[in-house]
Amino acid sequence: MEKTKVLFVSQEITPYLPESEMSEIGRHLPQGIQEKGKEIRTFMPRYGCINERRNQLHEVIRLSGMNLIIDDTDHPLIIKVASIQAARMQVYFIDNEDYFHRKKILLDEEGNGFEDNDERAIFFARGVLETVKKLRWAPDVVHCQGWFTGLVPLYLKKSFNEDPLFTDTKVVFSIYDDEFPTEFSKGFKEKSIIEGVSSDDVSVLDDANYVALHKLAIDQSDALIMGSPQINEEVKAYAVASGKPFLDYKSKEEYVSAYSDFYDELVAG
Repeated sequence: MEKTKVLFVSQEITPYLPESEMSEIGRHLPQGIQEKGKEIRTFMPRYGCINERRNQLHEVIRLSGMNLIIDDTDHPLIIKVASIQAARMQVYFIDNEDYFHRKKILLDEEGNGFEDNDERAIFFARGVLETVKKLRWAPDVVHCQGWFTGLVPLYLKKSFNEDPLFTDTKVVFSIYDDEFPTEFSKGFKEKSIIEGVSSDDVSVLDDANYVALHKLAIDQSDALIMGSPQINEEVKAYAVASGKPFLDYKSKEEYVSAYSDFYDELVAG
């Protein structure tokens, strides 16, 4: 029997970013799932604060070089990779000079979201899926973690769904306590529309904010996980009301086994 393949799309992974609940899970979950006999790939953004020399990132020329058009502007897609030796796993980084070469991650000094966070999230989601296509690697499960990955479920289900690599892929979305007050730009809805995505698919982004993006991700996912002990109450209620498989918060000691079983049930179902 073939190994189950799990693609992790993470907002944060330590040691590349400071330790947090999300970055710790981003680091240890793929390793734990790999040790349970599954095959993994892991992606995150190449934020400007990541020291490439210290972390030994290098560009993967055969995967780089594509341009993604967002709001009528070409943005070169650069793919880099690094290894976490202790975990025997690689991390792929989505990079672009316009979007990821600033020192702050997703929020500025005052805790407000960057004005172009909508375009950054679009670029990241599309960049991950285009790169997985180039790798010719067909994931059984795509596990998205954090709001910045919120467009991956939409694009997988609407734009990349005709690709044989993604025909049977199940999408899991983890919701964390990573809320911020800033609204996204007014053009988020229009910019997010690519081939296969209709205006109706993204109507929830008419008022584009943290909650709306989560509702969009929930609508397009197959299953949901509560990644933090406390999450936005409106988002949680929406997730539960969706009727989709919903895994409650699991402690550090139990989440690897619980998530692995959750994937198995989803793939079998």
